Amino acid sequence: MNNDEPGARIHSTDPFAVPDAGKSPVRRLRGRFAAPVTIWTTPGPSGLTVSSTVVADGDPGRILGLIDEESDFWDAAAQAGRFAVVPLTPADRQLADRFAGLMPSPGGLFAIGEWQETPYGPVPAGAATWAGCRLESNRECGWALLVEGVIESTTFPGDAAPLVHYRGRYTELT
Repeated sequence: MNNDEPGARIHSTDPFAVPDAGKSPVRRLRGRFAAPVTIWTTPGPSGLTVSSTVVADGDPGRILGLIDEESDFWDAAAQAGRFAVVPLTPADRQLADRFAGLMPSPGGLFAIGEWQETPYGPVPAGAATWAGCRLESNRECGWALLVEGVIESTTFPGDAAPLVHYRGRYTELT
């Protein structure tokens, strides 16, 4: 297809992405930090892709994440008081996009793939790692809520390389 012809085109980049010149300096700085791609799920179920996640060691250990206050996930997590956090792998790119609302999800977020029910929320049946967390607190932080959870349970049935978000794209460690 010639670029001058009308019709659908496949782009090598996100055609809706804001160019660097249109982003605030803070957003440009954030984009230069590699971040793990995770999904957070709750009983109900509900879920959300989250790449602004930090694990803090201690007694008890804690997990912190920036969550969209208007997301269905936040409503469900606030009601349930608990959630699961699953680090994704390079094989989970479509799952990440589905939970981010970037890809259609006919039948709902959990209609595709196999899921294991847990007291904290569903996790993908083949997840290499996941944590069950009790909601501890939240507060406004920039554009989002800073959500803090106490890690009550960890599961490590396998080991897999992480999916990473860097400069607006998924990548993996090599």
